[in-house]
Parts: sequence; structure tokens; C-alpha cells
Amino acid sequence: MSQVKSNLPHWDFSTVFPGLESAEFEAGFQAVIDAIADTVTLFDENQINRLDTAVPVDDKLVTLLETIIHRLNKIDEQINILQAYLYGFLTTDSRNAKAQARNSELLPHLSQRSLLNTRFTAWLGSLDVELLLDKSAVAQAHEYVLLKAKEESLHLMSPEQEDLAAELALTGGSSWYHLFSNYTSQLTVDIERDGKIEKMPLTAAQNLAFEPDRDLRAQAHHAVLDALAEAAVPLAASLNSLKGETLAITRRRGWESPLEMVLFDNAIDRPTLDAMMTATRNAFPDFQRYLKARARALGLPKLAWYDRLVPLGQGEQSWAYSDATEFVMTQFGTYSAKMRRLAERAFSEGWIDAEPRDGKRGGAFCMGLRGEESRILTNYEVGFSGVSTLAHELGHAYHNLCLAVRTPLQQETPMTLAETASTFCQKIVENAALKTAVPQDQLIIIDGVLEYAARVVLGASSNFMFEEKLFEKRKERELSVEELCDLDRETQLASLGDALEDGSLHPYRWAYVPHYYGATFYNFPYTFGLLFGLGLYAQYQADPEPFKTGYDELLSMTGMGNAADLAARFGINIRTPDFWEASLDVLRADVDKFEKLVDGVA
Repeated sequence: MSQVKSNLPHWDFSTVFPGLESAEFEAGFQAVIDAIADTVTLFDENQINRLDTAVPVDDKLVTLLETIIHRLNKIDEQINILQAYLYGFLTTDSRNAKAQARNSELLPHLSQRSLLNTRFTAWLGSLDVELLLDKSAVAQAHEYVLLKAKEESLHLMSPEQEDLAAELALTGGSSWYHLFSNYTSQLTVDIERDGKIEKMPLTAAQNLAFEPDRDLRAQAHHAVLDALAEAAVPLAASLNSLKGETLAITRRRGWESPLEMVLFDNAIDRPTLDAMMTATRNAFPDFQRYLKARARALGLPKLAWYDRLVPLGQGEQSWAYSDATEFVMTQFGTYSAKMRRLAERAFSEGWIDAEPRDGKRGGAFCMGLRGEESRILTNYEVGFSGVSTLAHELGHAYHNLCLAVRTPLQQETPMTLAETASTFCQKIVENAALKTAVPQDQLIIIDGVLEYAARVVLGASSNFMFEEKLFEKRKERELSVEELCDLDRETQLASLGDALEDGSLHPYRWAYVPHYYGATFYNFPYTFGLLFGLGLYAQYQADPEPFKTGYDELLSMTGMGNAADLAARFGINIRTPDFWEASLDVLRADVDKFEKLVDGVA
């Protein structure tokens, strides 16, 4: 079955507002601004900030706390809808001047909302939170949020400094990120195909890595490198500025390092990270085995960078988009009717934008919109990897569905736990496809499983090492384009070893990976999510029915506890390498199976 790109769906936001010029959007936009302003007034009138003197925990204080919690939850619900709506335009058409302007207009108000969080945190640090928990059912429902804020209050600057930092971020970090996002989404490259020169977006050229013609893949890869090299100076300025700002802020707030801050934000501790990273480093040779076997499957002595995604031949299974959607719905139904209904809604109600096109950002993501609704962006390519990505992002939507019973403050899930449902749903689809597959299709499917795993074990580990070393060097000075490229090669080599041909590393990976620009250490949580999800999936297979009830509850509570405590509900100790090694053993078995299929061993 052929794939017609123009028939791939675009998401539908008209159910939220009729358009950017509509009265409904204007009313929603103004409602958010007014709600934030009213809450600033509430905070000012009640001196919600760090207090120098103790405040008695009486009925008046309890009422004030509950009013603030209700108000923040309501604001965040309104903001989420408005931001998702604008983001729907910004990520699919970076040239949309109206959306860019309205988003820019919103940013100062979002800065005020962020400052409300800071003031609320500082205020809680001055109160007897434990006594408040005893006196208020609303506080008890938000216990984890309040206790975490109490701890975070120890890492706040003075109110005046926090206010200044929030204001400067608008022309600092936020602006640098928008430069990166807008600039890279508009980069184009020239590709010669069938005797004609075709100009295409950078993301479309990167997707040529799926093409069977190796010369075309190589041409596209080098064209992308050339485009990134030409764009590297402003991108290096963006990256240096973002990391410099992060270092300054974390130092001022009394964190030992940006990593210490990120571990706190991700609800894990250093022993957990060290246990996981030790296990993943032990698994590097196994993923290098996979890459070498993939080279044999393609008849190559070694893989080049642009050989890692090309499909391994043609299987009997068809993965056009319509086939993919039907398959995902069917397999989600084997887990539960609830999960299938979620997929049906996503496909029938315009939740998904799947077509790669000019001005659209690369990659894939899912964002919650309102209630049980999400929106998913992907750049669908025919092949099982496209199906896996679709299932992965729908897993995020299922997580959002489970979170819908919680308040916005309770829903704030750390990245480490945000990948749990996506990995789980991906595994459901992968295992189902393997059951009925002939050997050639098994090879293709397992290749897709291992390609993703290699990205979040080898790739994310390399990204983590890159960012860790970048921060160390950035403490002293800015890094040049050449130094960033050298550091990228060095950290890629540390995880890939000799699995790729000499000279085949990607020196400009730092220039197009959005995770470096939008957040700090937005890498190891993917490794955590994959391995944690694999461990949970193994428990599901061992005892399905009891698992299901506890699993949905776990997903609903990912913003209400740290990772170790939530894992303990399933009898998992994530602070020792054993759990992580067991999850990696599942992937090692896949590598063994892959090698046998490639080498024709029965």
C-alpha cells in the first residue's frame, strides 16, 4: 500500500477557538491575562512571599492557602489551553506571524505566572506546612506539591532577585530558545533527485535517512551538515547563552550544579541516577553489537551515521498511515477498552498532525490540551518505526487521560516518569507485531525496537555526557563552534565505540537537537522512561489483571510522589543497578535475536 504524504492528517484546534482572529480566542487570551493579574493582586494584598516573622496557622491562613491553591489550579488550566493552542500553530508553521506575535505578547504574563510560583514557594518556606496539612483537606490533596515547594524554598534568591530573573528570562533564555526553534525550522537544503534540484526543509532532508538509495541518504546527510555548519554561529551563541544563564541562576539559588537542580525537578536522587547510568554504560557493548549486526544486514562493513534508520528491506506487513492507525487501535484494545477508546478519539477527532512540511518542527511530541484531550505532532514515515513513534506519543496521551482526574498542580509530572506510559504503549504494539511476523518482518520490527533503544541508551547517554562537559567548560568561557563540534564527536565516540565507520560521527548534533535548548539535561529521563517502562511491562505480562488497576493509578499519581516511592508500589528498588540491569537484559535478548536473524541462525 502506498503512502501519500498529502493525505497525512493535520491536527484540529478549531474545537478550542475558531481562529487566531476570532472573538473567542481574544476572550480566552484576555481571560488568562486578567486571571494572572487578579492573582498577583491577591498575592500582593496578602504578602505572599518570603516572611520574616512566623505566621499563626489559624482558620484565616488555612482559608488563604486553599484560595491560592484553587486559584493557581484554575489559572494553569486556562494557560494550558491557550499555550497548547498557540503551540499548535508555532510548531507546524514557524512563519505564522500572527501566532508568533500573540505568543510574544503572552510571554510577559507567563513570566508573572512563573513568579507567582516562586512567591508561593517562598511563602510556604516561611510556614508550618505540616500543621497546615493537618488542618486542610485541600492541602492534604496537594501534600507532595507543598512539601516539595517547602524544600525548594531553600533554593530561592531574594524576592527582588527572583523578580528580576523572571523579567530578564524573557529577553534571555526564552528569546535564545525561540531563535533556535524558528531559525532551524526554516533552514532548507538542496537535494538532487532524478536529475532535478529540490529545495526542502531540514527536517524533510533528515527524513531521507529512511530512503533505500544510499547515495541519496549520503547526499542528504552531507547537505544537512553543510546547512548546520552555515547556521552554526547563531546557534552556538544561543547554546552558550542558555547554558550560561542556567549556570548563573543555579549558582545564585544555591544548587551545587545544574544537574542537582534537575534531579530535584525530576523527583529522583543521585544514587538512582548513578545506578541507572552504571547499568547503561555496561550495556554499551551490547548496543554496539546491534549496530554492527545492522551493518551486516545492509551488506556494509560498518554503518555510516546515515545508515542507522534505513529500513532493512521490504517486509510483508504494510505500514501506511491508515494501516498503522488500525493496528494501533486493535493492539491498544488488547490492553483495555479504555486505551482503545483513547486511540479512536485521537484518530477521529483531529488530535494528530502527521505530515512533514516546510515550517514544521521535526521529531514528535504529545501535549495535553484540556481534560482528557491531547494533541500529537509526528512526522510520519512509512515503516514500523513510524508505527512505534505513533504508539509512543499515544502513550503520552493515555498518561494525560489518567492524569485528568487530578488538579493541574497534581499533574506536574517530572520527565523521568513522563516516559512511562509512552514506553509501555510502544511495547504493546511492538510485541503484537512480532507475534504474527515472518522472519523478515521480525528483523524489521526488532530493528525498530533496538534503534529506539539505542537512541535512548547510547544516544541519551552521549547527550548527557555532552551536556555535563559543556556545563563544566561553560563555567570558564563560551565555546566556539569548533569546540562544540569536537565535544560532540568525543561524547558520541564514548558511547558508540567502533560501531560506525571512521569519520562518520555527527559533529553538528548539538545544533539541531531541541532538547539542549529547551531544558536542562533533557536526556537521561528518556533512558529512565524506557527502562522503567520495560520493567513495568514485564510485571504486566507476569500478572495482567491486578497490574492494570494499579498501573492507571500510578499514572494518575506521577505528579504526587518521587520516583523511588512510586516504584516501590510495584516492589521496585530503583536505587540499585539490579532493576536497571534486568530491564537491559530484555534489550540484550533482542540484540541476540536480531543477530541470529541477520546471520540466518535458526
